[in-house]
Amino acid sequence: MSTEVNLPELGDGIESGDVLEIFVAVGDVISEGQDIVEMETDKATVPVPASVGGKVTKILVNEGDTIAIGGAILEVEAAEASATATPEPATPEPATPEPVATEPKPSVAPTPAPAAQPATTSPAPVSQPPVETPPPVTQTAASQPVAAASSTTVIPAGPAIRRFAREVGVDLSQVPGSGADGRITREDVLSVVRSASQSARATSATGSTTPAAKSATKLAPKTDTAAASLPGTADVDDFGPIRVERMSKMRKTISKQMHASWSTVPRVTNFDDADITDLEHLRQSSKEDYAAQGLKLTTMPFLIKAVATALRHNPAINAIIDEENEQLIYKDYVNVGVAVDTDRGLVVPVMNNADAMGIPEVTRGLAEMAGKVRGGNFGVNDLRGGTFTISNLGTIGGQYSTPIVNVPEVAILLVGRSRKLPVVMPDDSIQARLMMPLSLSYDHRLVDGATAARFLNDVIGYLEAPSRLLLAL
Repeated sequence: MSTEVNLPELGDGIESGDVLEIFVAVGDVISEGQDIVEMETDKATVPVPASVGGKVTKILVNEGDTIAIGGAILEVEAAEASATATPEPATPEPATPEPVATEPKPSVAPTPAPAAQPATTSPAPVSQPPVETPPPVTQTAASQPVAAASSTTVIPAGPAIRRFAREVGVDLSQVPGSGADGRITREDVLSVVRSASQSARATSATGSTTPAAKSATKLAPKTDTAAASLPGTADVDDFGPIRVERMSKMRKTISKQMHASWSTVPRVTNFDDADITDLEHLRQSSKEDYAAQGLKLTTMPFLIKAVATALRHNPAINAIIDEENEQLIYKDYVNVGVAVDTDRGLVVPVMNNADAMGIPEVTRGLAEMAGKVRGGNFGVNDLRGGTFTISNLGTIGGQYSTPIVNVPEVAILLVGRSRKLPVVMPDDSIQARLMMPLSLSYDHRLVDGATAARFLNDVIGYLEAPSRLLLAL
């Protein structure tokens, strides 16, 4: 009797998801809790485990399909049914020893002949290999179950590794895993890519004798590499070649969110600079202590702490507008989101209660957030509950920008790349100071210019006097 495996709840407010990849095939034997598909929701990709175990009899979805919560994914035959079915193939197995038993019989017949015709019985050595053939027969019989088991074995790789391998064109079934229990890591996939690249270069180098062969070997790797690096599927329009890519659910959500922000929020942006020269000296003197604990100390933890503390003193920035009920909601908690640019789009994981955390806790939390985002292991709950967003453009380049407010929040701060500038000091001397560019966009329906300026001044004050930041409550 077949049992349906349905799409479970993926998080609050999520009504459907897109099928990114199917991990199993018809005929595979799966266990309860084993990942069967990878789904993409509004802001995250999540593996979906099987609710029951058994043999897969039918797959009801295709990659790219949109499935509602509770929708059927596949059908499996119950483990009891598959267990009763397994004794049947066991009956032919006793028959397999019969050919093994018949082959030794010719070896009994030639034994009287060696004395009579030693010369003509030179084929007699042929009778001895059949004596040795039973071990190979037993080996092949043993290898058959191994082959059958390998066809149903799940590749030990997480969704992020599967996605990465898919993007670079690597077959995970050919990749040996170096992780725990043979799990495939990102470095294992990169090792295969490097080996393929080196072999391609070696092939092109050795084939230099024939110009035609040399050009062929050169073109083939380049074409494969280019195809793997470009998004979408090759196509042609009226003017030439193009590449078409289906808009992902995450990209559709980002598009909808940005349109809502642009069409509803009267946005204003304030620009300013923070002198972080002293902060940089403090960071440089402390980074080795953090490195000893496996943490990389950047300026971002200081910025998060400065923003979180300033939000406590500027409640209008830490609020939302409830238009439906015509009221303002001021949040008594401070949850800072950090916008992260990923290969699948913009993701904003949230650090809860950042105002109550010290620099070490913020640094650890930031490292955990980055690890989840890079590995694709974040869930929907990691992206919810934010009251303010920070976008770090400095890691890529650029100084100022006009960031889009992440509705329903009312403000967002973009930090650019810090650079040394000549600054006139209070004693009228000119010094080279490390300046951090800041761009604060805010919803002018709630936040006035003076409120925004006071908040930005507080953030700058904490960054320019790191001792205040470390002692802030």
